[in-house]
Amino acid sequence: MADEPLILGIETSCDETGVGIVRGHTLLADALASSVEEHARFGGVVPEVASRAHLEAIVPTMDRALTEAGVTLADIDAIAVTSGPGLAGALLVGVAAAKGYALAAEKPVYGVNHLAAHVAVDTLEHGPLPEPAIALLVSGGHSSLLLVDDLARGVTPLGATIDDAAGEAFDKVARLLGLPFPGGPPIDREARAGDAASIAFPRGLTAAKDLAAHRYDFSFSGLKTAVARWVEARQRAGEPVPVADVAASFQEAVCDVLTSKALAACRAQGIETLVIGGGVAANSRLRALAEQRAEKYGIRVRVPRPKLCTDNGAMVAALGSHLVAAGVAPSRLDLPADSALPLTTVSV
Repeated sequence: MADEPLILGIETSCDETGVGIVRGHTLLADALASSVEEHARFGGVVPEVASRAHLEAIVPTMDRALTEAGVTLADIDAIAVTSGPGLAGALLVGVAAAKGYALAAEKPVYGVNHLAAHVAVDTLEHGPLPEPAIALLVSGGHSSLLLVDDLARGVTPLGATIDDAAGEAFDKVARLLGLPFPGGPPIDREARAGDAASIAFPRGLTAAKDLAAHRYDFSFSGLKTAVARWVEARQRAGEPVPVADVAASFQEAVCDVLTSKALAACRAQGIETLVIGGGVAANSRLRALAEQRAEKYGIRVRVPRPKLCTDNGAMVAALGSHLVAAGVAPSRLDLPADSALPLTTVSV
């Protein structure tokens, strides 16, 4: 609708510089600049490298987004920006840029939570989010289960990773197998040619005693170690490592735990909608297994298309649009960049 506010979103929490523009639930532009290739040789994201890349990319990425949407900064009704969580230096670039653009154009600014934005982006794909819903957020830094009663006001954490996040485990196992960084896509590709039942890797925090204390929490450190020991044993014996089988068996262990705990939360809470977001949500096996298991219980799974699962400006704009529509007051111009912004804080 033309009378809905036009919202611009800025995302710089890690290694992606994203600027998105939405009107209501309609995506008009999603410009992205990635510094992932600069980090690949280090096997992980280097904060200082990411920050410098954001500084170089923010203005041209902003220009591309405005051009793609066919609008000017003066046409924008509000600017949303990731205030946290994330890398402190990277966040500062985005927050400072948002303040500058907001001041120059005399527009309100909304500092928003990166993780809540991963939930909100699904509205660009599937329309308004049914509330309450359960959200499973899985990325390089987070594996979280959330109860979403009212996304504009806050979410209730049900569970989280107690060590390695799912995406972090993908990166580390990919390195063990000689696959490139980031590890998610190459493991997904290799796994398609492998046998997921060939190696019995452990499922963390699923034993009865663990479920009693960590019903909805996740742990992938033990799985990562189990993969490393299995690979090392093969190498010591002078035997080839079946990369496809290891990738498939590892991926199955991760997806088994993620989907079983997420659907258990849906059933316990009596909720019929599961939203999956974050970079790992682009994994083909996770998407397929979630839908297969959810169908049995009459639960609807909503997952954005892969491009919207990874960090992007569109998700920040989507959350900004949701906040404006809900009548949430904008942030002050001295809003901070908070690398440890809690999940319960949707807007700053």
